[in-house]
Amino acid sequence: VQLQASGGGLVQAGGSLRLSCAASGRAIGFYTMGWFRQAPGKEREFVAAVTWAGDTTYYGGSVRGRFTISRDNAKNTVYLQMNSLKPEDTAVYYCAAKRGVVAPQDGLRYDYWGQGTQVTVSS
Repeated sequence: VQLQASGGGLVQAGGSLRLSCAASGRAIGFYTMGWFRQAPGKEREFVAAVTWAGDTTYYGGSVRGRFTISRDNAKNTVYLQMNSLKPEDTAVYYCAAKRGVVAPQDGLRYDYWGQGTQVTVSS
Protein backbone atom coordinates (compact mmCIF):
# COMPACT_ATOMS: atom_id res chain seq x y z
CA VAL A 1 0.00 0.00 0.00
CA GLN A 2 1.34 3.41 -0.96
CA LEU A 3 -0.05 6.40 0.90
CA GLN A 4 0.06 10.00 -0.29
CA ALA A 5 -0.90 12.72 2.17
CA SER A 6 -1.89 16.17 0.99
CA GLY A 7 -3.75 19.27 2.06
CA GLY A 8 -1.28 20.80 4.46
CA GLY A 9 -0.40 24.46 4.45
CA LEU A 10 -0.21 27.67 6.42
CA VAL A 11 -3.30 28.80 8.29
CA GLN A 12 -4.05 31.30 11.04
CA ALA A 13 -5.05 30.19 14.49
CA GLY A 14 -8.75 29.40 14.58
CA GLY A 15 -8.78 28.37 10.95
CA SER A 16 -9.41 25.02 9.30
CA LEU A 17 -7.66 22.60 7.01
CA ARG A 18 -8.65 19.29 5.47
CA LEU A 19 -5.98 16.69 4.96
CA SER A 20 -6.39 13.83 2.52
CA CYS A 21 -4.58 10.52 2.32
CA ALA A 22 -4.90 8.71 -0.97
CA ALA A 23 -3.96 5.05 -1.07
CA SER A 24 -2.79 3.06 -4.05
CA GLY A 25 -1.50 -0.40 -4.68
CA ARG A 26 -4.14 -2.12 -2.63
CA ALA A 27 -7.62 -1.33 -1.44
CA ILE A 28 -7.66 0.02 2.09
CA GLY A 29 -11.10 -1.32 2.81
CA PHE A 30 -9.87 -3.72 5.47
CA TYR A 31 -7.23 -1.52 7.06
CA THR A 32 -7.46 0.68 10.09
CA MET A 33 -6.29 4.11 8.98
CA GLY A 34 -4.58 6.59 11.25
CA TRP A 35 -3.12 10.07 11.34
CA PHE A 36 -0.06 10.94 13.37
CA ARG A 37 1.96 14.11 13.65
CA GLN A 38 5.44 15.10 14.63
CA ALA A 39 6.62 18.57 15.56
CA PRO A 40 10.31 19.55 15.53
CA GLY A 41 12.10 18.18 18.57
CA LYS A 42 9.07 16.20 19.72
CA GLU A 43 8.03 12.59 19.56
CA ARG A 44 5.49 11.35 17.10
CA GLU A 45 1.96 11.85 18.42
CA PHE A 46 -1.22 9.95 17.68
CA VAL A 47 -3.91 12.19 16.21
CA ALA A 48 -6.81 10.03 15.04
CA ALA A 49 -7.75 6.64 13.64
CA VAL A 50 -10.75 5.04 12.00
CA THR A 51 -11.57 1.35 11.65
CA TRP A 52 -12.11 -0.23 8.27
CA ALA A 53 -15.89 0.20 8.26
CA GLY A 54 -15.64 3.78 9.41
CA ASP A 55 -17.95 3.15 12.33
CA THR A 56 -15.39 3.55 15.10
CA THR A 57 -13.05 6.48 15.52
CA TYR A 58 -10.31 7.31 17.99
CA TYR A 59 -8.75 10.67 18.82
CA GLY A 60 -5.79 11.95 20.71
CA GLY A 61 -6.68 14.05 23.72
CA SER A 62 -5.29 17.27 22.31
CA VAL A 63 -7.44 17.16 19.17
CA ARG A 64 -10.66 15.59 20.37
CA GLY A 65 -13.61 17.81 19.59
CA ARG A 66 -11.70 19.81 16.97
CA PHE A 67 -10.58 17.19 14.45
CA THR A 68 -12.67 14.63 12.59
CA ILE A 69 -11.37 11.59 10.75
CA SER A 70 -13.39 9.95 8.00
CA ARG A 71 -12.85 7.59 5.13
CA ASP A 72 -14.26 6.83 1.71
CA ASN A 73 -13.30 3.26 0.86
CA ALA A 74 -14.72 3.61 -2.64
CA LYS A 75 -12.19 6.37 -3.27
CA ASN A 76 -9.45 4.66 -1.25
CA THR A 77 -9.04 7.89 0.68
CA VAL A 78 -8.98 8.98 4.31
CA TYR A 79 -9.58 12.53 5.47
CA LEU A 80 -8.73 14.59 8.52
CA GLN A 81 -10.86 17.69 9.00
CA MET A 82 -9.08 20.05 11.34
CA ASN A 83 -11.02 22.94 12.86
CA SER A 84 -10.16 25.55 15.47
CA LEU A 85 -6.50 25.08 14.74
CA LYS A 86 -3.94 26.22 17.28
CA PRO A 87 -0.25 27.04 16.92
CA GLU A 88 0.55 23.86 18.87
CA ASP A 89 -1.02 21.85 16.04
CA THR A 90 1.94 22.82 13.86
CA ALA A 91 3.65 19.61 12.74
CA VAL A 92 4.21 17.26 9.87
CA TYR A 93 1.13 15.07 9.59
CA TYR A 94 1.44 11.47 8.46
CA CYS A 95 -1.20 8.99 7.45
CA ALA A 96 -0.72 5.31 8.10
CA ALA A 97 -2.45 1.98 7.58
CA LYS A 98 -2.54 -1.16 9.67
CA ARG A 99 -4.19 -4.53 9.63
CA GLY A 100 -6.59 -5.22 12.47
CA VAL A 101 -8.07 -2.87 15.03
CA VAL A 102 -5.95 -3.53 18.12
CA ALA A 103 -4.28 -0.48 19.66
CA PRO A 104 -4.94 2.05 16.88
CA GLN A 105 -3.08 4.69 18.89
CA ASP A 106 0.19 2.77 18.70
CA GLY A 107 2.24 3.90 15.74
CA LEU A 108 4.50 0.86 16.01
CA ARG A 109 1.59 -1.35 14.94
CA TYR A 110 1.13 0.40 11.60
CA ASP A 111 2.39 -1.34 8.48
CA TYR A 112 2.39 1.47 5.92
CA TRP A 113 3.18 5.17 6.15
CA GLY A 114 2.78 8.14 3.85
CA GLN A 115 5.41 10.82 3.32
CA GLY A 116 3.82 13.52 5.46
CA THR A 117 2.34 16.93 4.83
CA GLN A 118 3.33 20.10 6.70
CA VAL A 119 0.72 21.99 8.69
CA THR A 120 1.72 25.37 10.09
CA VAL A 121 -0.61 27.38 12.29
CA SER A 122 0.34 31.00 12.91
CA SER A 123 -0.74 32.89 16.00
